[in-house]
Amino acid sequence: MENYLNENFSDVKAKNTSEEALQRWRKLCGFVKNKKRRFRFTANLSKRFEAEAIRRSNQEKFRVAVLVSQAALQFIHGLNLSSEYTVPEEVAASGFQICPDELGSIVEGHDIKKLKVHGGVEGIAEKLSTSITDGISTSEHLLNRRKEIYGINKFTESPARGFWVYVWEALHDMTLMILAVCALVSLVVGIATEGWPKGAHDGLGIVMSILLVVFVTATSDYKQSLQFKDLDREKKKITVQVARNGFRRKISIYDLLPGDIVHLCMGDQVPADGLFVSGFSVLINESSLTGESEPVNVNALNPFLLSGTKVQNGSCKMLVTTVGMRTQWGKLMATLSEGGDDETPLQVKLNGVATIIGKIGLFFAVVTFAVMVQGLFTRKLQEGTHWTWSGDDALEILEFFAIAVTIVVVAVPEGLPLAVTLSLAFAMKKMMNDKALVRHLAACETMGSATSICSDKTGTLTTNHMTVLKACICEEIKEVDNSKGTPAFGSSIPASASKLLLQSIFNNTGGEVVIGEGNKTEILGTPTETAILEFGLLLGGDFQAERQASKIVKVEPFNSVKKQMGVVIELPEGGFRVHCKGASEIILAACDKFLNSNGEVVPLNEAAVNHLNETIEKFASEALRTLCLAYMEIGNEFSADAPIPTEGYTCIGIVGIKDPMRPGVKESVAICRSAGITVRMVTGDNINTAKAIARECGILTDNGIAIEGPEFREKSDEELSKLIPKIQVMARSSPMDKHTLVKHLRTTLGEVVAVTGDGTNDAPALHEADIGLAMGIAGTEVAKESADVIILDDNFSTIVTVAKWGRSVYINIQKFVQFQLTVNVVALIVNFSSACLTGNAPLTAVQLLWVNMIMDTLGALALATEPPNGDLMKRSPVGRKGNFISNVMWRNILGQSLYQFLIIWYLQTRGKAVFRLDGPDPDLILNTLIFNTFVFCQVCLSTRIRSTEP
Repeated sequence: MENYLNENFSDVKAKNTSEEALQRWRKLCGFVKNKKRRFRFTANLSKRFEAEAIRRSNQEKFRVAVLVSQAALQFIHGLNLSSEYTVPEEVAASGFQICPDELGSIVEGHDIKKLKVHGGVEGIAEKLSTSITDGISTSEHLLNRRKEIYGINKFTESPARGFWVYVWEALHDMTLMILAVCALVSLVVGIATEGWPKGAHDGLGIVMSILLVVFVTATSDYKQSLQFKDLDREKKKITVQVARNGFRRKISIYDLLPGDIVHLCMGDQVPADGLFVSGFSVLINESSLTGESEPVNVNALNPFLLSGTKVQNGSCKMLVTTVGMRTQWGKLMATLSEGGDDETPLQVKLNGVATIIGKIGLFFAVVTFAVMVQGLFTRKLQEGTHWTWSGDDALEILEFFAIAVTIVVVAVPEGLPLAVTLSLAFAMKKMMNDKALVRHLAACETMGSATSICSDKTGTLTTNHMTVLKACICEEIKEVDNSKGTPAFGSSIPASASKLLLQSIFNNTGGEVVIGEGNKTEILGTPTETAILEFGLLLGGDFQAERQASKIVKVEPFNSVKKQMGVVIELPEGGFRVHCKGASEIILAACDKFLNSNGEVVPLNEAAVNHLNETIEKFASEALRTLCLAYMEIGNEFSADAPIPTEGYTCIGIVGIKDPMRPGVKESVAICRSAGITVRMVTGDNINTAKAIARECGILTDNGIAIEGPEFREKSDEELSKLIPKIQVMARSSPMDKHTLVKHLRTTLGEVVAVTGDGTNDAPALHEADIGLAMGIAGTEVAKESADVIILDDNFSTIVTVAKWGRSVYINIQKFVQFQLTVNVVALIVNFSSACLTGNAPLTAVQLLWVNMIMDTLGALALATEPPNGDLMKRSPVGRKGNFISNVMWRNILGQSLYQFLIIWYLQTRGKAVFRLDGPDPDLILNTLIFNTFVFCQVCLSTRIRSTEP
């Protein structure tokens, strides 16, 4: 069976499965009792094709719009444009001067002419009653008026299905419908021949059993749907930074309104349609909306930002103009939301198992019916009554047919694929409580097979609460006392050097120091930026004063490939200056001068280079992250289009940032090792910092190798194959180094790889890995969208919990499969052999329906929702090539089936004699005894399977 499943159902992968593969397995599952139920938790391919058509339409529409806007630009300069636009009365009455349809046509149509007519971005802001600096008012009354006119930032979702819909779908089971017809005929014939109520017993018994099965099934399915609804709600929780009432705050994207001023940075998703207000180096990836992979430059000349696109580079402020279903993204998401998740490999495999067993069951059902009917004909021939048929004979044939149909009901394990969904839904709900949000169902089961985890250092193995602990400025190393401030440190730095240092800190940053509500000073930005800005404030610097003293001309945001960021400022006294900061070795290599102890600029000689390199190594060996700050004068002329220089800098100093190891990480790494999972650290930090943290965590062992990204890149494929199994730490790595490592682990070494990531550039590695794990706190929206699981607390221990739950899901489903296949085999053999040898079946249609309910729904609830235990992480991982139905499981299935069959067969052949059944209706009593024995066998079986590992 395993070979058959691998040949026909292995095309569906845990992620990135082709549409052809998804269609192919559906065609193979031709024998399905209830398509509505069997394929409920599978992708809606027709809706996906519809969404793709919308994307293609968008691509063409926006391409034409760009061409038209470019042509319009050539004509509108110098023209006196007059507006023919009339403000609708209801809009004017609410205090606004532009309607939502006009706003939508400007941004979606990239209509430069209309934008100019309305006074540009400033004019649109004025007509929306907002301020480009302070944002909209937070008055409840004004917000409600804005919502009434412009709508809310939510897309239309299909309404939640009620309980009775699931009841209706459960009734669509083909075999249950046939049995219902049988029950109706049985009622009519029974009452006609035997009268009421005796003649109605069999028919009513079947009807009651069908209704019970339907309601139990519907209740289980309905509860699953509620769990998925809760998880979907969690997936959509995205927050953005906005300015309202002059204060910066975080709000949900669903609370955005036209007029809001949103602050976007690299990796963010554009939350609504809008206009560029200000910013630097903004590149927008529109592939999610249009399918076009080439990024678009957004600036004052091309100010249009579309909802659902991603900020690939740079940062900016945007004015929200259109929200919700008025945007193309809203319409696309309304369609995509109905597309559903891809089915998981286990769901597909178990659909294959259900199909095989269904065909076997159908064969046995037909043979059983034929044998029992032949037995009836033989008996009537012997009695000489074959030409006279009574109502009792018709009822007997109807009972035979009902038994045959019920064998199909029991034999086709319709609940098998749904048991996977039940187990996954249960695990996903529990993992939410453990701070892990599963975005794709398949990630749950794949994580149970993981053999390797490639983890970031910062924020995952460490706390991500950073502070500057040491600094080397003007050849002097000093400790920074964050509790008391650093007046002594600041006073020991020459005034000229201090001025340069503060100018570098406050201008060359991706963060901000703002005054929040309650007049509190807040530092916004990444933990690294926050630590540096806090250091600047402790030195006595003033963020706003420094920003106002000079004008920023060009910004190159931090890039994980270059490992540095730079800014060009225009000085108040004239001239331009570049400030640069980043990885210490890289920035230091670009310097040819430094500030000496007197704050003077002097050439960087060998002694100074050695001193600075020793300082970097000293800081790194103490597990401090090191950053180098440098600057360069570039004369009186600089074009914003020119690149920032890469050499000729003057080193201002080096700072050492402390990022302590998270509590519990060492224990979690030890658990992974005992579970056969290799943990590797992949970081952009200095190799000595990485090695110090790795040893502290227990990742780097005596036999392991620590390597730097540049050295790793130079290795051939053959060298990598030998080297990668020994690599435990990779420092100064680029996103492509991480991608290469993951690819080799998966393809060359056949490992199942989980990878963590938080930045925009981590998306390729997250996509390539078997399980992509994005950080919920530090992660960008681009990284989260590429991931399969979001670690909400950015903690490595949570990753280990996800692995534990993954193993639990895999084993729970194995337990349920073992239970259900055993019951299938026993029910088939007992009824078939009894029909062939004795001419009747000991298990009636009503009894088999009860058994079906026990094993299909209640069995799944009992076995598929077991929480993980500690012993799970002491087993070796299944890996990529493990058989789902193992040899041990086959042994247990066949052994249990044989054991149960022998007991029931003994009761059937010797039961009357053993229990001295010689009174009235001994066959009825014996069959009742056999049924009870059969049920108790299943209860004992479920208890045994639950307490042992497959």
